[in-house]
Amino acid sequence: MTGMTTAADYGWLKERYQLLLEAYCVTLVRGLGPEELLRELGAEARIHLVGVEALSGPSHEASRSGGRFVGAAALDGWTLMVEYNGYLGVTEEAMLPLSRGRRVVSHFLNVNAVDRFCWYEDGDLRLDFQPLFADERYGSHPDELLAEMRESGFDLAERDEDGDHDAYYASLTGASFALAHRLTGIRLTPELFATAEFRCGVAQSG
Repeated sequence: MTGMTTAADYGWLKERYQLLLEAYCVTLVRGLGPEELLRELGAEARIHLVGVEALSGPSHEASRSGGRFVGAAALDGWTLMVEYNGYLGVTEEAMLPLSRGRRVVSHFLNVNAVDRFCWYEDGDLRLDFQPLFADERYGSHPDELLAEMRESGFDLAERDEDGDHDAYYASLTGASFALAHRLTGIRLTPELFATAEFRCGVAQSG
């Protein structure tokens, strides 16, 4: 693994990107540039925007018409794809083809508190789980990252339904970002979120 952050390193997300955290999908794709990624997703009406916050308005406009607005930015051999209220990154029909010959790591949360983390590798879904229920894992290698998951901040034991989940649930988004860092070596920071240059469009696949 190439990253060593934990959930605690991503407290800035709640402070600065509360709107994004209400419903988001963040995806990292290795070895495929932003233009290529958009083309693979069948994106249209491409525009250039700077910073994650700039994606919010166009995303909500596209969703009202049934579109899936995505922003894609180049980062050290990877492409960061950010979706407000989107889910392409955890849609197997879209991501499995993209992952052939490369790694794709994605995590998602929607307004109904449904969440998902996916690791795709060379056309295979290696790990698939809901962060709130990390004891239930799927994919071809569901137990390959147990140590990394624990270190990132996931509780792998079955949780007591009568327990207080508030603090743990609040940490899960940060844990997802930390696990993605460990799988990709790409650490997402406030500075990166503010300055990343996105090629954007409305994707038709997924």
